[in-house]
Amino acid sequence: MFEKHRATLERALTAIAERGYWSPFPESASPKVHGEGSAEAGKAAYDALLGKPFPITLPGTAGTVGGERSPYGVDLGVTYPKVDLDRLFAAVTAAQEPWRAAGPETWVGVCVEALTRINRASFEIANAVMHTTGQAFLMAFQAGGPHAQDRGLEAVAYAWDQMRRVPAMSLWEKPQGKGDPLRMEKHFRIVPRGVGLVIGCCTFPTWNGYPGLFASLATGNAVVVKPHPAAILPLAITVRIVREVLAEAGFDPDVVTLVAHAAGDDTAQKLALRPEVRIIDFTGSSANGNWLEQNARQAQVYTEKSGVNQVIVDSTRDLPAVARNLAFSLSLYTGQMCTAPQNIYIPRGGIDTADGHSSFDDVANAIAEGVRKLLGDPARAVEVLGAVQNRGVLDRLDKARGLGPILLDSQAVRHPAFPGANVRTPLIVRLDASDGDKYLSEWFGPIAFVIATDSTDQSLSIARDAAKRHGALTLSLYSTDPKVVDRAIEVAEDAGVALSINLTSGVFVNQSAAFSDFHGTGANPAANAALTDAAFVANRFRVVQHRMHV
Repeated sequence: MFEKHRATLERALTAIAERGYWSPFPESASPKVHGEGSAEAGKAAYDALLGKPFPITLPGTAGTVGGERSPYGVDLGVTYPKVDLDRLFAAVTAAQEPWRAAGPETWVGVCVEALTRINRASFEIANAVMHTTGQAFLMAFQAGGPHAQDRGLEAVAYAWDQMRRVPAMSLWEKPQGKGDPLRMEKHFRIVPRGVGLVIGCCTFPTWNGYPGLFASLATGNAVVVKPHPAAILPLAITVRIVREVLAEAGFDPDVVTLVAHAAGDDTAQKLALRPEVRIIDFTGSSANGNWLEQNARQAQVYTEKSGVNQVIVDSTRDLPAVARNLAFSLSLYTGQMCTAPQNIYIPRGGIDTADGHSSFDDVANAIAEGVRKLLGDPARAVEVLGAVQNRGVLDRLDKARGLGPILLDSQAVRHPAFPGANVRTPLIVRLDASDGDKYLSEWFGPIAFVIATDSTDQSLSIARDAAKRHGALTLSLYSTDPKVVDRAIEVAEDAGVALSINLTSGVFVNQSAAFSDFHGTGANPAANAALTDAAFVANRFRVVQHRMHV
């Protein structure tokens, strides 16, 4: 399998070195790309899974579990094996020994083959992502399919890049003056750390799940995948495909297993504290991420947690373009993205534009009007917004309404195809810089604050402090002043947050491109490690040597 995919792997290595645009998995859902009938076949494959046990056999099965309900208002009715953890880990332990002995080329080859087959199931997975997360279909196809697969392949490429640096053998010769030199033969073996645990999230189960899954698998570790109880199906399909590839390659499929569980139980904690688990990948709340970092001391823990993403508006040549760009960023998937902006800082004295000076109210109202225009047509709106994933988002919306004057209230939108869907437009609240107790925490969902500051300097100061104290994955700046841009870059580097400058066209602050963007720097509390670099994979294996005299 390694030789079969060598060209793809070599191109991926070039991509992570050059950081330009590249993707082996087309993001278009067009039948011209995937073939006539591909979308229909994927939908049929998804439909065939509903209302019955999921087709997977796992060790230690003791009953079933399920209960996923689509944010679009329908029950999936899929059940999954409920496993006894002791029996599961006994099987994983047995399965991982031949796998760890197979070596890097085999590990990497199996991973790229698995990702290739996952790509063929993109339409099936897209429907599963749509109906567990609430993403609109096209977003579910792109983010849950090709973009997630890109992130998985990026992790594999980094893994191979690090492992290929270790030679299998060397001849060591040390001169001894007039005597014969000392000669030794040294052999180096890459040894996996142990079982990897992937703790999935309910909003982006594949996009956030694939990097950890494939980084661990490509470095020789067995992997246990624990989906969020509300979004099991996309990762269950993924695990099913990976297990099929493992079996075809001659390995025990229990190298990769699935642990589905009911909401509210302590399965995640039990898994995280298992002595066999040596690597944990987690995306979710700060409370749960912090618990893992503090308690799962036997494991290397990688977390992506909540944060406060911010926008600084200083000046612009094109205020309508700024408003359009921010409107889309606030509306996309109802703000249920770890990269979505929340706080928008504007000097209370207004800003300079190409058309003259615009007051604070002018700028704030332009952003609100941008959202109104974007979402004015309900049929278009639902394709941008998707559906609200869980009740907690709706509760936060209700609470946020009482924080200050409302510039734009959130509205329910009726979905033409799914009457039971919970669809909401963004809420925009006006606050003052002095209201830090209200805006300096994450309000996950379609909630944004337009905040009046004394100056851009104060905006930058608040943004720096917020990112360092509370975490952030994105920061955005609009300014025509090169000195302000330089200061913003300094703030971003100090606070360890990715900065986007003057985005007014088809790129948005909440988008991150695999092979190019470094998503999650690991330099502020929102993530304890960069999620797309060499360090993300290098600590998943060790090098053990043996040597002898020649």
